[in-house]
Amino acid sequence: MAIRDILVHLDAAPAAAARLELAAALARRHGARLTGLVVIDIMLPPIATPDGGGAALGPLLDAMRRDALVEAEGIRTRFEATTSRIGVAGEWRIAEGLSAELVARHGRTADLVMLGQPDPEAGAPNATAVFEGALFSSGRPVLVVPHAGRFAEVGRRPLIAWNGRREAARAVHDALPLLAGAERAIVLTVGAEGDEDPSAEILDHLGRHDLPASAAHETAGDLDVADTLLNYAAESGADLLVMGAYGHSRLREFVLGGATRSILRQMTLPVLMAH
Repeated sequence: MAIRDILVHLDAAPAAAARLELAAALARRHGARLTGLVVIDIMLPPIATPDGGGAALGPLLDAMRRDALVEAEGIRTRFEATTSRIGVAGEWRIAEGLSAELVARHGRTADLVMLGQPDPEAGAPNATAVFEGALFSSGRPVLVVPHAGRFAEVGRRPLIAWNGRREAARAVHDALPLLAGAERAIVLTVGAEGDEDPSAEILDHLGRHDLPASAAHETAGDLDVADTLLNYAAESGADLLVMGAYGHSRLREFVLGGATRSILRQMTLPVLMAH
């Protein structure tokens, strides 16, 4: 299936400009419509007032909403200027409510959902919730763009993290339209020395999709899986990492750590994830 609809979640963070540029470039490359979505999600800190806070919060909420709408207009101006300059069909959307729910809902009618990497310094505490909402509730692949750096294009030199599990298979399948016309792909497995190589069948499958691919195996050693993947991506010149997300439960990943959370924290290139 070709990519015909791309949804990009936008905000006022500086990194959103690079995310928009990449989204527009992908839309032009695939002949897709680009939808820009801003969500007005008013989050209030706990406030102690003599009357319990009910009446006093009204003016504050109104002021916060007005500021958010003004901010959204600035983002809309940048979105329309970018789509016009690059020459892609664009649709602007603004929604009010919980970001995680609304990004997932709007993403269900897109072929690809593009989000920014959660950045604790950007003042967006719900960014991880937005990512998980899109991943688990949209039913679509999620392309996460790092908050540092600019990326002219993705999918020409993909690195595919492969362990033979369901999540990895889902990610590879969902990435295929994005990888059309790739120069070459590397299927990387990470495991202990002497582990069975599970890549032969997926290489055959990719070949039937006219995707030139080769296999590689890395032993994590003192590094965890995420570090191994990111190091290999840098050394091989990859422009996209394709991987399954949350192979373990989210609770286990939260308590023990896991490749998904580590990649989200440390990513240095765009990452397409699916579950």
